Amino acid sequence: MHYNIIYTLTAGLSAALLLGFITQKLKLSPIIGYLIAGMIVGPFSPGFVADASAANQFAEIGIILLMFGIGLHFHIKDLLAVKKIAIPGAVIQILITTIFSTLFAHFLGWDKGAGAVFGIAISVASTVVLTRVLTENHNLHTPTGHLAVGWLIVEDLFTIFVLVLLPAFFTPHHANITIEWAFVLTIIKLTALVAFVLAFGRKLLPLMLSFVAKTGARDLFTLIILVLALGMAVGAAEFFGASMALGAFLAGLVVGQSDFSARAASEALPMRDAFAVLFFVSVGMLFNPQSLASDWPLVLATLFIVILIKPAAAFLVVKMLGGSATKALSVGVSLAQIGEFSFILAGLGVNLGVLPAEAASAIVVVAIISITLNPLLYRLINPVMRFFYKQGFNDTNLPEDGKIKPNPEHHRIILVGYGPVGKVVSKILRFGDMDVVVIEMNIDTVKEIKALNDNGLFSVYGDATNKDVLQYAGLETAEALIISPSNAPAKEIVEVARSLNKDIKIIIHTNYLSEAAKLEKSGVQAVFSGEAAVAADISKYLMCELSIMNEDFEAECKRINENLTN
Repeated sequence: MHYNIIYTLTAGLSAALLLGFITQKLKLSPIIGYLIAGMIVGPFSPGFVADASAANQFAEIGIILLMFGIGLHFHIKDLLAVKKIAIPGAVIQILITTIFSTLFAHFLGWDKGAGAVFGIAISVASTVVLTRVLTENHNLHTPTGHLAVGWLIVEDLFTIFVLVLLPAFFTPHHANITIEWAFVLTIIKLTALVAFVLAFGRKLLPLMLSFVAKTGARDLFTLIILVLALGMAVGAAEFFGASMALGAFLAGLVVGQSDFSARAASEALPMRDAFAVLFFVSVGMLFNPQSLASDWPLVLATLFIVILIKPAAAFLVVKMLGGSATKALSVGVSLAQIGEFSFILAGLGVNLGVLPAEAASAIVVVAIISITLNPLLYRLINPVMRFFYKQGFNDTNLPEDGKIKPNPEHHRIILVGYGPVGKVVSKILRFGDMDVVVIEMNIDTVKEIKALNDNGLFSVYGDATNKDVLQYAGLETAEALIISPSNAPAKEIVEVARSLNKDIKIIIHTNYLSEAAKLEKSGVQAVFSGEAAVAADISKYLMCELSIMNEDFEAECKRINENLTN
């Protein structure tokens, strides 16, 4: 009896767990550990060799569940909101990357077709890496995260066209299919897929979920989530010629609009994370050290294009289309890597005789290097932008002569973030006749605030870590600064705020008690932790229900809360 799949799963996950833990302790991304784990269990290292075919299929499941999870939280309006930058941006970035690749391929003696296919292959970023990096830095569900994901979806759609058109270009048995007809056929299939999912799926999928949910069996609900994600992925590939990732994303998009989105996300999350780890393991298994010795010029040139040319092109496009430097840099860096679609395109190119075999080997090496570097590069964005801010760089479109000038007779409060917490805080402060200046990174939210026509509620579009933005908001004469998002870069904001107004009262919202203790030591007046607030509210509710609420209990709650945050 053969146990290749069980051995591969056990060895891959065990090695990934050990090395992921070590890299995490070294303050590095666990992704690096997962890649090294793949190298260890791969065919080019001594000892146990995992089944590469099984690992690749596990990785594909991880991609499907990942895209399903993204679809759950990525609303159609978010996709439409970034279309003006994401669509032209992705197309221009692919074009620039392809041009540079074609020029370099010319020096290697390749023809133009090989250079173009190679350029398109390395212009596409990895879905798994991008979403993982954005999630680790709390940027996935922000305007920047939405733009990056929307950009990636455009890249995926473009890649689907290329995968369909390549055989029509380069194989004799497709001579009866013209390029124009292949293009039109692809458009028809993708349109049919989107129409089917949005028209029929919007009613059918929630109905199926409701029917299963009424049984009360948790295992059945978990099972239907798996069936929907995998079923839509396979259906998209088999019947519409699309990628499995796109089919899973559309399924998640529909389920995310239903009442079952939260439960579906909680059921899919553990499975998604486990299989996504196997994606990185499968990439590591492809690494052949000998390719570094024989193909190093091609590897270096490819790495140069992926790490520098791609992000530079994305940065310039986002800036030209009105994005801030911080957003442009974030999108550019998040795309500075290659992944799953790159392997598929390169493999097809080699099979069709368009690309030489060394092209696929170079893509594997560059994928491993770029995936390893990407989380490290992304962490440098905030320090780099803070350095430029200190040098006087202005990353905003604020008027040079103006500052927000609330009523001098009113208390002035600067509020960072206008999410659920920020909205409630602003309403309460306005009820107390205080002037509130909201700093927001979402331009739609800024417009929403202005549309309220509240004479005491102001809005500023910009990054609160930017000195110019805080000055424009009037922080120098404000009485308090409230940082309402729990995932905001509080330390950076506090540092800049103190440089402008050393006496300002700073109040911060955070999720965790451990973070609250660290922030209070930095001189912040008050830090409100979600964990502490929930604990206190639960206790108070129970005491009131039992009719034993008194002043002594209130004092004890306060004492315990203070001890927890110290």
